[in-house]
Amino acid sequence: MIKISRLMYLLALTYFPSVHAAEVETLSIHVLNQQTGLPSADMPVKLEWQHNGAWTTLAENKTDDDGRIHAFFPAGQDMLPGLYKVTFSTGEYFARVQQKTFFPEVTILFTVNRTNEKLHIPLLLSPYGYSTYKGS
Repeated sequence: MIKISRLMYLLALTYFPSVHAAEVETLSIHVLNQQTGLPSADMPVKLEWQHNGAWTTLAENKTDDDGRIHAFFPAGQDMLPGLYKVTFSTGEYFARVQQKTFFPEVTILFTVNRTNEKLHIPLLLSPYGYSTYKGS
């Protein structure tokens, strides 16, 4: 009986993952250099969450060769409603590709309205300007 109970428990974990844990791609990032039309690879990005008036760092990563971070929110944690910010180290990126820039970093504040809401933050970047929007 104990062996059957353990087996049923393991099967349940396989077929019914936690409904509260953040999905693998709850938050994704994409950076495209508008001047070159190419992805901004190897750009440092930091994710923070505001809690009780203070900012807490949740994740730090670099964009891949396609300028993306597919799963930026920490796995196994809930992305709770509240205020978040993503900071792109654009100055470091432009220095590496030997271009001058007016913006040493770009910080985007955004609000999460539902727990584990699936969000995508694209950054369209040039040395002297940028734009963003809520993607899907």
